[in-house]
Amino acid sequence: MTEPLPPFDESIERVLVVVAHPDDAEYGTSAAVATWASAGVDVAYLLLTAGEAGMQRPPEEAGPLRAEEQRAACEAVGVKRFSILDFPDGTLIYSLELREAIAREIRRFRPNVVVGGSGDLVTAWGFDHADHRAAGVATIDAVRDADNRWVFPQLLRDGLGPWGAKWLFIVASSHPTHHVAVTEEGRDRAVASLEAHQAYLADLPWHPAPADLVDGLLSGGGQAAGVPRAVLFDVHKLRD
Repeated sequence: MTEPLPPFDESIERVLVVVAHPDDAEYGTSAAVATWASAGVDVAYLLLTAGEAGMQRPPEEAGPLRAEEQRAACEAVGVKRFSILDFPDGTLIYSLELREAIAREIRRFRPNVVVGGSGDLVTAWGFDHADHRAAGVATIDAVRDADNRWVFPQLLRDGLGPWGAKWLFIVASSHPTHHVAVTEEGRDRAVASLEAHQAYLADLPWHPAPADLVDGLLSGGGQAAGVPRAVLFDVHKLRD
């Protein structure tokens, strides 16, 4: 019998969640975010694009609309700070520019934990989106960049000294190592955060109901963790 995944029970103060698009954090991660925020952890989101190519309407309309929906989604789980960069939706590429932009936000926010994707091509739900893959790998590298004063010297000139996050959490990993247990309140907040993307989801008639999707994700994580509901992460300790 496989042993349940252990809980992540270290003390944390600040978490930065890095994703490619509005709504990306709402597929499981937001339930852990709600749990952390309820415990007094300061959580911020960094969106690399505005998701402007993801709706059946012109990008100049979709981008601002999706930003407003993300604002409501953040409020639902207790996230008070989120930033949206202007990289192009649908054609995000791994680049030094992308790494520097993420490292800049890490140095600004100074999180204990950075949450990002794995960058894997093949996932449990099929081939991952190209933007997700670029965002995942760039975030992993930017965590290291943020702690190196000789990489991206413009950051130093802008008054942003090196910052080393202690933990890197990889979401939707094929080999998770830890879980974050989610209360019923955390589940409800996570559902509300996904429901906040109302106009976006209306363009996806095949999309499951938010409550059904979130419940499926959290119950699956709970089975692996031996608790009713959980979010799973591949946790990497980067420094003492």
